[in-house]
Parts: sequence; structure tokens; C-alpha cells
Amino acid sequence: MDMNRRQFFKACTTGLAGSSLAMLGYSPQAVLAETRSFKLAKTTETRNTCPYCSVGCGVLMYSLGDKAKNVAAEIIHIEGDPDHPVNRGTLCPKGAGLLDFVHSENRLKYPEYRAPGSDEWKRISWDDALDRIAKLMKADRDANFVTQTPDGKTVNRWLTTGMLAASASSNEAGYITHKVIRTLGTLVFDNQARV
Repeated sequence: MDMNRRQFFKACTTGLAGSSLAMLGYSPQAVLAETRSFKLAKTTETRNTCPYCSVGCGVLMYSLGDKAKNVAAEIIHIEGDPDHPVNRGTLCPKGAGLLDFVHSENRLKYPEYRAPGSDEWKRISWDDALDRIAKLMKADRDANFVTQTPDGKTVNRWLTTGMLAASASSNEAGYITHKVIRTLGTLVFDNQARV
């Protein structure tokens, strides 16, 4: 039998690997007969929207956790939602990397406030953050609300504050947001999809 150098090394390597595995108790029949469990079998599926751009692609997030009272579930897998009408299961590179975004140590999870003149941010509660925003908006509206133009026309407008809405919201959420902002008299209103 003619055998070149490469074939000789392949035969030797295969024989050595096979005999080593047999000595360690490796049995191919048992390994091939074992069923592998699906990695998402015990997870909870949650539908969400990708936070990156104005397209609003649908994503499926899979989390592990036993749903006990004080146990936080951990997201282990994110993929495109095949039933979503926008992306139909596909994701761009940013959307495909959402799992890294979710588990990033630099991700801001809570509101923070930096007092005027201070160089450090302090964590505050969501209630404090929303109350502060509401108070500042009310003070600005009271100070700058215009009811009439100089020639006497009624306008009821507020020009010193604007609103930038999220484009990944549903039509219903967008409609309600638009109504609330227009009811306040705000004219400066735009959507992230146009930015």
C-alpha cells in the first residue's frame, strides 16, 4: 500500500485519538443516543421593540428565571420576531447585538440628577424624576404661555418647550402622545423617525 507522509500522519492521529477516547470510556453509541435539550426550552418569551432606530423592529427576548417573588429573570437570548410586520424576523447588526447592550455594565438603568454646579450624578427614584420633570414643565408653561398675539388674536401656545416622541410606538400611543402635547399648547413637536 502506497502512503504519503500526510496520509500517514492522518492515520496515526486518528488511531491515537480513537484509542485514547476508548481508554477514557467514550462510547459513541451512548453519546449518539443522548437527546440534546433545546436551549430555549425552559425560558419565558417576551415580545418587545428594538430601541436603536426609528424602524421599530420587533424582537423576541428569552429569559431564564423561576418567577419567584424576589428573583429577577435574566435575558439569555434575543432574536428577531418572525411575526412582526416591520422586520419579519430579521435584525440589523445593532439589533442582533442587543444582548450585549442589555448586559452592558455601562447601561444606565435608573434616573440620575446632577445639581447645578456639581460634578457628580446622583441616583434618584423614578417618582422623583417624573415629579421634577412635571414641576419644571409647569413652571416653564406658566411663565411662557402665550394666550394672544399683540394684535389680539387668540393663539394659546407654548413655544419654549418641545417634545420628541418615540417612533417605535404604536399608532395608538403616538395619537395619545400627540393629543396630550397639543393639549398643553406645545407647538414644537417632532418624531424620532424624522430625526
